[in-house]
Amino acid sequence: MVRDRPRILVTCWRRQLPTYLGERTILDTLDPAYAARVFDAGGLPLVVSRPSVRESGSVDDLFNLADGLLLTGGGDVDPASYGAQLENADEPDSRADDWELALIAAARERSLPTLAVCRGAQLLAVAHGGRLAQRLLAGADGHRDLGGLAPEEILSARHDVELVAGSRVQRALGGAARIAVNTIHHHGIADAGELEVTGMAPGGVIEAVEPRSDWACVGVQWHPEKMHEPEQNGLFAQLVGACRTRSRVVA
Repeated sequence: MVRDRPRILVTCWRRQLPTYLGERTILDTLDPAYAARVFDAGGLPLVVSRPSVRESGSVDDLFNLADGLLLTGGGDVDPASYGAQLENADEPDSRADDWELALIAAARERSLPTLAVCRGAQLLAVAHGGRLAQRLLAGADGHRDLGGLAPEEILSARHDVELVAGSRVQRALGGAARIAVNTIHHHGIADAGELEVTGMAPGGVIEAVEPRSDWACVGVQWHPEKMHEPEQNGLFAQLVGACRTRSRVVA
């Protein structure tokens, strides 16, 4: 079925925040910019909260509703999810990892168009046999130490990324060989596993990954939803466009 607005599943992050119910109220949270970018690109965002208990078929039921998947940012991936020891991780949540890895597996099996942002890109690499670096060299090649910076400084800071010619990420961003992106991540991809590295910072930090197959999937380490540069909208437009193409083929 070809819909006017393809339905895009959007993940969220569970954290404890102060509310009138207590100082540590468990909430599912999401920057509304993700949904706004999907909607502006012509999609219909469906924010997905992970179930307290994942029953058999729950992922299938979700994907029967969906045309695409957007994996968003959040806390650090639990090092145990890629067979490493805990060294330096904030807010690891192995249950969140398990849930989102199941979503990635289902999307890959169905060739469901997918965009993975920051934590999402890291999980995409883990799902393909990769591993993460728990410590990045702050200050190297534009990756500033975020400690002590004001929010405005964090959002405005940029560093360069070289893009592989002809890659999905390069096409989404208008065909430029180099772009400037933000830096809002704690861990990084050390090994992309079976994925192709299609974007890299000058110091060797992996910034974009994508499958070597025909699966319409891109992972980016930066946060395009937090950037004002118009070319970043291309990542969301590419996702929605791929959903429409797939729907026409499947219909």
